[in-house]
Amino acid sequence: MKIKTVSVYSDADRNSEHVLMSDESYYIGKSDANDSYLNQQKILKVCKEANVDAVHPGYGFLSENATFTKLLKQNDIVFIGPSFSAIHAMGDKIKSKEIAKSAKVNIVPGFMGEINDSKHAIKISKEIGFPIMIKASAGGGGKGMRIAYDEKDVEESFNRASSEAKKSFGDGRMFIEKYVENPRHIEIQIIADNHGNIVSLGERECSIQRRNQKVIEEAPSSFLDDILRKEMSTQAIKLSAKVGYTSAGTVEFIVDNNRNFYFLEMNTRLQVEHPVTELITGIDLVEEMIKIATGEKLSFTQKDIKLKGWSLESRIYAEDPYKEFLPSIGRLKRYHAPEEEISKNKIIRNDTGVKEGDEITIFYDPMIAKLSTWANNREDAINAMLSSLDRFMLQGVKNNISFLSAVISDNDFKKGKISTSFIEQKFSEGFKGLSFKSYEEIIYLCILTVNFDQLQRNYQNLRESSSYYVEIEDQFNKKKYLSKEYNIIDQGKYFGVSRYEGIKIFDKVYKKLNIRFEKSYENNLCQFSLLFEKKMIFNFYCDLKFDFPNTVLKYRGIFIKGVLKNKNSVEFSKYLKDIKAIDSSNQLKCPMPGKLIEILVDVGLDVEAGDKLCIVEAMKMENVLLATKKGKIKKINFKVNDILSVGTVIMEF
Repeated sequence: MKIKTVSVYSDADRNSEHVLMSDESYYIGKSDANDSYLNQQKILKVCKEANVDAVHPGYGFLSENATFTKLLKQNDIVFIGPSFSAIHAMGDKIKSKEIAKSAKVNIVPGFMGEINDSKHAIKISKEIGFPIMIKASAGGGGKGMRIAYDEKDVEESFNRASSEAKKSFGDGRMFIEKYVENPRHIEIQIIADNHGNIVSLGERECSIQRRNQKVIEEAPSSFLDDILRKEMSTQAIKLSAKVGYTSAGTVEFIVDNNRNFYFLEMNTRLQVEHPVTELITGIDLVEEMIKIATGEKLSFTQKDIKLKGWSLESRIYAEDPYKEFLPSIGRLKRYHAPEEEISKNKIIRNDTGVKEGDEITIFYDPMIAKLSTWANNREDAINAMLSSLDRFMLQGVKNNISFLSAVISDNDFKKGKISTSFIEQKFSEGFKGLSFKSYEEIIYLCILTVNFDQLQRNYQNLRESSSYYVEIEDQFNKKKYLSKEYNIIDQGKYFGVSRYEGIKIFDKVYKKLNIRFEKSYENNLCQFSLLFEKKMIFNFYCDLKFDFPNTVLKYRGIFIKGVLKNKNSVEFSKYLKDIKAIDSSNQLKCPMPGKLIEILVDVGLDVEAGDKLCIVEAMKMENVLLATKKGKIKKINFKVNDILSVGTVIMEF
C-alpha cells in the first residue's frame, strides 16, 4: 500500500522484528507494559514527533481501549478501528450483553450489573445456579476468567480473576454468567465501512482452548450448516448495526450440542486468528481496515463472499506443555520456521514477531508465532499443518509444538468432535506426550539409520551387513523398550534394512526397506524417506538431536531417547541397576520464571498437601503454587516482588 510505518518499543523488545521492519521506531519506556505499551501519553508523544496520520493498534494492550481512541481523535489522529462509542459499548462486557439483548441477539443467562466483592459474587452465583463463569468486564484473551462449580470456587477465584484483569486491562470489574458446559466457541468475522455496509466473512471455530485461551482455530467450522451460519451471521450483523460498528470486528458465540447459540462477547479489534478467515475468503483484513479508516466503501457485498477450502491456525507459545504449560523464557537459539508456500492446492503461512536470537521475556504474551495452513478440504489442511509443525524447529525456550501436533493428530479432532473442554478431557492428568506405539517401527528405524550412519563415519569397516537392536526410553513414563534385531547395510544412496519377522509399517509388513535421510545438524530438522523397492511408502520430518551414542527424537507429540545396541550390550544391560532420583519434595521450587506477588504462609506454619503457599505472576497470569505433601514451613527464601527463575527454591519444609 506504500504507507510509511512507525513502530514503538520498550526495553524488552528494542531489537524485535517489528522495530526492524518499520521505517521509523521510537522508544517508549521500560519493559513493564504500564510504563510503555499501555502508556497513552507516551504513544501520543511519538505520534506527534513522527507526524503520524493514523494508528493501527494490532491486538492486545490498547487495541480495545475507548479512551485511547478519543485521545487520538482529539489530536486529529485517525484510529484504524471502530469508533469510541462502539468500543465503549461493546468493550464493556456487561453493557454489551444489554445491547445484544435489545438487538434480539441470543444471550446466556447471567447477572448484568457490577459485582462488589466475593460475598456478593457468591450470592449472585447461587441465584444463577452453578456452574458459573466469572469474567472481566473489560477482558479478553482468557485473562480474568474463572469457572466456579461451588461457593468455595467463587470465593477463591473472584479476587484472583479481578486482580488479573486489573493488571491486564486496567479494569478489575467483573460479571457472572451461567457456564454452558462442553460448548463450541464459534465466532463470526464482520467488516463494516462508514457508509452503512456490513458484511459477514463467515465463521471461525475456536473451540480448542486451554485456560479459556485459544490454541488452535479453523475456518470454516465443521459443525455449522448453511442455515445456522446464516442465522449466526445475521445476529452478528444486527448487533454491529445496533452500535454503529465500523472496521473489522468479531462477534463470539458459544454453541451447544443442540446447535443453540448464545452471544459471548464482541471483540472490537483485529483478532489473533484473522489469517484463517483471510485464507478462505481471499480478503486482507488489515488492508480493508486501513481503507475503511480513510473513508472508502467496501469493495464487495455479502453476495461476493464465497468460503473456499479450509484453513487451520496453530498458536506457537513459549511454554512447557509437559509441566502444566508453564511459561518459558530465554533466548531463541534456533528459529527455523517451515518455508512459506502458495500453490493451487496448499498454502503455508507463518505470522511472527520474533527472529533467531531474540529474547522471550516474562513481560508480554508468550506467543512466538501463528502457523496457518490452507487446503481444498479439512483433511488436507490438517495434514499440511502436521507436516508444517514437524518442520518448525525451535531451540532455547520450551514450546508447545509437540502438544499442537498431538491435538491435531487426535482421531476425535480429525472427525471434528471437539468442544471447549477438548483439551481438559483428553489430557485430564496433564500432557505427558503421546504413546510412541502408533509410530514405534518408524522411530526404531530413525534411530537405527542415524546411529549406523555415524558408525560408518567413525569406522570404515562396516560396509557389510550388521545386526543391531534399538533401545528407546520414553521420556515421560521413563520406561525402556527394546526392538527386535535388525540387519542393516550401507547401499550408497540408501540404507537397506531387513528383519527376519519383517518390518511392519502401518499394517503392512515388508521384508526389506530402503531408507534415506537428510539431516540439518544446524537446526535438528531431519527428513526420512522409507521406500519399498523404488516406491516411496512414507516420508516425514522430525526433530532429531544426535549426540552419539544417544539420539533424542521428537515427532508429533512423542518424545523419545534412543541408543543403538549390539547383542553383547543388550545382554550386559540386564545386570545394570537403575539410578534413584534425588528426593527434593521438601522444597517448593519455582516451576516458571516470574514475579513473587504474594506469600500465603509463614515460617513455622503446618501445611497439608494441596494448601496454597504463594502466588507467582508470569506473562500476565497469576499462578498459585501448592504444597505437595504435609509438613512445616522451615524457611522462606524470597520476599514479595522478587523475580524468580525456574527451579529457584522458594520455600523449604
